[in-house]
Amino acid sequence: MGLRTVACGPPEDSAPPPAVHGPAQAPGTAERRPYCAVRRGEWLFAAFGLPLALLGAGYALAVLYAGALLSLTVLGLPFVVVALLGARGFGTLHRHLVDRLLDERVEAPAGLHRPAGLVARGRIVLTDPVAWRTLLYLVLRLPLGVLGFAAAVALPLGCGWLIGFPLWVRLLQPGPRSFSWLDAGSTVLGLALLSAVPGAIRASSKMNRWLARLLLGPAAAQRRVRELETARATLLAENTDQLRRLERDLHDGTQAQLIALAITLSLADDALAACPGPDLGRLRTLVDRARGQTDATIAELRRLTRGIHPAALDGGLGEALPGLTATSPVPVTIHLDLRERPQDVVERAVYFCAAELLTNVAKHSGARSAELVASTDGGRIRLVVRDDGRGGAALGAGTGLAGLAERLAAVDGVLRVDSPPGGPTVVTAELPTRL
Repeated sequence: MGLRTVACGPPEDSAPPPAVHGPAQAPGTAERRPYCAVRRGEWLFAAFGLPLALLGAGYALAVLYAGALLSLTVLGLPFVVVALLGARGFGTLHRHLVDRLLDERVEAPAGLHRPAGLVARGRIVLTDPVAWRTLLYLVLRLPLGVLGFAAAVALPLGCGWLIGFPLWVRLLQPGPRSFSWLDAGSTVLGLALLSAVPGAIRASSKMNRWLARLLLGPAAAQRRVRELETARATLLAENTDQLRRLERDLHDGTQAQLIALAITLSLADDALAACPGPDLGRLRTLVDRARGQTDATIAELRRLTRGIHPAALDGGLGEALPGLTATSPVPVTIHLDLRERPQDVVERAVYFCAAELLTNVAKHSGARSAELVASTDGGRIRLVVRDDGRGGAALGAGTGLAGLAERLAAVDGVLRVDSPPGGPTVVTAELPTRL
């Protein structure tokens, strides 16, 4: 399907619906601070982290060196197993320090599987990617620890010596001494270097946060498995609730309506069999009642089956999305470039994602206009919803975005939210067209 642009929704002069707006800042967004602002935890991590970095690097290098030497003996593998378990303990300590001092929470990796038998357990430890990545972290932490100590301690002390150089010279060399260009240059240089101290400490903290996220968290495969397990549990819980609700509605609503219809038809049958000349007025009343009950039952069945597979998707997203945007209280401009039709389960995920996002625009954003873009390229489908509202949307801010991200993760999709305070808000969902 080629590129199409359709304008949907009510006229522009329609008033936007009342909205309740989420928090102004999304979790995880970068905090803007003055250049000279350095947190106490950042300074403590840089100033006192060098001894721990020396200890960790020494441990890692000793493990690698001793493990290589003992690999030819019977003690080699048991030594490496114990050392790798100790590396996991170092990783726990460093994650705690990064969390407390640098305000960077690193997700703890999954615990080791404990099969029966010492040999099987040893094999699990030896192939544990978390322990080996922790050893790499301990080695790389040493140069960062040296840089952090230099930025937090050595550089300020050096700046103090340069700034006070004219005084130190006169105290160490008694006698008259004229003020020279060296005195002025040392003071200016000291002040210039001192102004770089906050930036150096914050840069060191940023590198330590990045290294901790990269090597101390779960491995990529473990993280992916955990995300899929969480998404699967969410979908199972939602499907179970939907099935129970459907069963309850069928039992309490549709079944009761069908019973009432059967009773009405039985009464009509009795009226016909009662006498040779039936009461036409009573029969008309019973038939009208049966017709009304039939219409109500059909409407109830349509309502129950609407969430299972929307009828609008029978013609694909190219037909379903314009119909969806046409019902939005906020005017929506839609752009479609769907050259490839996705798999059915992906189509449903995109359709319900678009419905949820447009509902959020109407309820929470205070926007006067919105835009929906859907395109396929390279085996991926991309859905973008923009609005000119007040912004501040975030995952977990009470607008259903967190649950939507979990549902998309179950079909290997990702959800990204860019919503600075004051707007605009751009929410992007990207999924594979085939699973």
